[in-house]
Amino acid sequence: MQVLLTRAAVSMIALVMAMPLSAAAQTAKSVPESQMQMQLSFAPLVKQTAGAVVNVYAERVVQRQSPFAGDPFFEQFFGQRMPNRTEKQSSLGSGVIVEANGTVITNNHVVDGADDIKIALSDGREFPCKVILKDDRVDLAVLKIQSKNETFPILPLGNSDGVEVGDLVLAIGNPFGVGQTVTSGIVSALARNQVKNEVGFFIQTDASINPGNSGGALANMSGELIGLNTAIFSQGGGSNGIGFAIPANLVKVFLAAADRGDKTFDRPYIGASFEPVTSDVAEALGLDKVRGALVTKVVDGGPAAKAGLKPGEVVTALNNIPVEHPDALGYRLTTAGLGVTVALTVLDGGKEHQASMTLAAAPETTPRAEKLIEGNNPFAGVTVANLSPRVADELHLPPDTAGVVVEGLKANSPADRVGFAPKDIIISVNGVAITSTDMLQQTVSGNPSFWRVEIERDGQRIRQFFR
Repeated sequence: MQVLLTRAAVSMIALVMAMPLSAAAQTAKSVPESQMQMQLSFAPLVKQTAGAVVNVYAERVVQRQSPFAGDPFFEQFFGQRMPNRTEKQSSLGSGVIVEANGTVITNNHVVDGADDIKIALSDGREFPCKVILKDDRVDLAVLKIQSKNETFPILPLGNSDGVEVGDLVLAIGNPFGVGQTVTSGIVSALARNQVKNEVGFFIQTDASINPGNSGGALANMSGELIGLNTAIFSQGGGSNGIGFAIPANLVKVFLAAADRGDKTFDRPYIGASFEPVTSDVAEALGLDKVRGALVTKVVDGGPAAKAGLKPGEVVTALNNIPVEHPDALGYRLTTAGLGVTVALTVLDGGKEHQASMTLAAAPETTPRAEKLIEGNNPFAGVTVANLSPRVADELHLPPDTAGVVVEGLKANSPADRVGFAPKDIIISVNGVAITSTDMLQQTVSGNPSFWRVEIERDGQRIRQFFR
């Protein structure tokens, strides 16, 4: 029986593949009805789609520190005869050509930190490319193949909202660097958010996905890209039949930002915090399902406040599309796009009502006024900025966070050595409340002999003393 089911699945795919794409998209799904249907193949679909899936080679130059660096004994006797060395590291991933001019979509983690990136087509040709736009929060990157008068095969973007659990799919990529590989399976689940990634809304598939598949294609039976393979759930590093793909509708929004020439990918600013609905909350609010985004905090004057959202209410749908959890709400808002007005279905006291919200990027209500702190003080080497919803969003901090934040710090600087870290919020210095970067710079310029510093890190207050 197991073999019969597998052949049935294959025949159903092949039956659809034998039709024109327009007819295939309109044909109702059905089970195979003859032996001939069971003997059909995936090959036509693979020929149609595989040419648009490429290998992405990323090369990074890293510095290897001498094991004796900083050791006064060895430095005294050997000097610089054992200097730090640089070496090249290479990584391999996959990508998908989505525009005939050579625009490629892949994962950010495939190319992050790369000094040189090359694209290899399935026919063996290689091209240099450059990064057009990348974002670590959604783990997407857009690359442009550097070539003249070349037309490339593409994989058109499908509608990932039309994907259903049980749909047949192909995963195409370059696992383990062995060369282009095609695996088949079904969509196992939707709206998954158990992956350590800020997308929070993944298509789950049992098609085999392994290291090297990242950035490859998850294609439907109409030859469309419905997801970008991104992660696997595995304790041993290999495929266990649980793979995750970023939905194509998010890829569309990201690609549109790259085509507009945006330097960053802006997601809508809500001005509110949400938590998942638990079974206890669902029972208390009279929900028939444990689903939705519970409003826990609303920022005064933000979009959520203007829409009338209040703590304790539950957002259950956006534009009549059910919201499973807070990550799903963030995904739906992002794919709706900036400048769009959306309708939220809100449950309050057992009654539903509609709220309208116009989506916009997080504002920089307070000028960030970045400053590099220098001098003889514990903060020397940090770059600080005034917090605003915009800066908080960039640093992945709660939207209502205020004050002065550490944006970055120089390696081996005094600030680095005493333990400051990016995203630290500076509360006070020697009893003086720090409310702006100007105030911090003025306070540290006094150069006292004793320093009492209070910071906030991951929601915890930390007090430090320095001499």
